Amino acid sequence: MTYGSTFAAWRADTPAWPAYTGHAFVRALGDGTLPPAAFLHYLKQDYVFLIHFSRAWALAITKAETVAEMRLAAGTVHGLINEEIALHIKTCAAAGIDEASLFATQERPENLAYTRYVLDAGHSGDLLDLLAALAPCVMGYGEIGRNLAAQKTSDNYDDWISTYASDAYQGLCRDVGALIDAAVARRLGDDPTASPRWPALQARFAMATQLEIGFWAMGLDP
Repeated sequence: MTYGSTFAAWRADTPAWPAYTGHAFVRALGDGTLPPAAFLHYLKQDYVFLIHFSRAWALAITKAETVAEMRLAAGTVHGLINEEIALHIKTCAAAGIDEASLFATQERPENLAYTRYVLDAGHSGDLLDLLAALAPCVMGYGEIGRNLAAQKTSDNYDDWISTYASDAYQGLCRDVGALIDAAVARRLGDDPTASPRWPALQARFAMATQLEIGFWAMGLDP
């Protein structure tokens, strides 16, 4: 299963990618050894992250040049706010943490650095800059969910794994991959890797991947 040719190229040229998708936090989700306190701490931070991530995708609507780009960005905002965040609310509610408390969570520096990096990419650049910064989270979680569903040895975190391994989320990854491919072709032509902009876009993707690694590490340190 692929998420588009642009994502595949960015991923292949990012040496840190395996450290992100195979992080100790991810492995502990799969084998069930992740301490519940660490998981709840991660969910609280990720709830705040998703709020800013939704804002970044809303910004993508204003950066779009076609109605198709606008539709997919708007659909992603809907999915983040009304579906993905629901998993965090449900899991935390079972542990006695209501949504008001989630929204009031104080951001860790690792969270703030990542979310503001993505938003800055959108504010200071165009849609391609923003998509390059957004892609590691969207597709990385799809890859992680798919891999864990096939390899997990515990059901302790099955709800989380099932969310990102689901047909719905995998379909979102393919849709975002198609959006990126079309946006790149529209702006950079048929040979985007030859464009002077390509190295900067690759660098944005690589930096966002490093920030994802930092986010996982934060999750292990509640």
